[in-house]
Amino acid sequence: MRHGRRTWAHWLAPYDIRVNSVHPAGANTPMVMNDAVAALFADAPASGGADVGNLLNVGLIEAEDVSNAIAWLVSDQARYVTGIALPVDAGFTAS
Repeated sequence: MRHGRRTWAHWLAPYDIRVNSVHPAGANTPMVMNDAVAALFADAPASGGADVGNLLNVGLIEAEDVSNAIAWLVSDQARYVTGIALPVDAGFTAS
């Protein structure tokens, strides 16, 4: 049986354990910046490889952007945040 973050958040809340997930856009890391992905975008019509569909004017986010979101999520500033999927995606999911 598969259980998602919201189910785990319900189960673990009585123990003061928070459950969240982070969903980044393509980041400027070797996972995205490699020959296979470059070939995939080179074949995309009319994009020239630069447009990955982000709402904000950024092609790839930086790994630091994801790390900053995670640092906030585990900080006391987000102590009451649980059960969420946090997009760090320059608006990709909103477009």
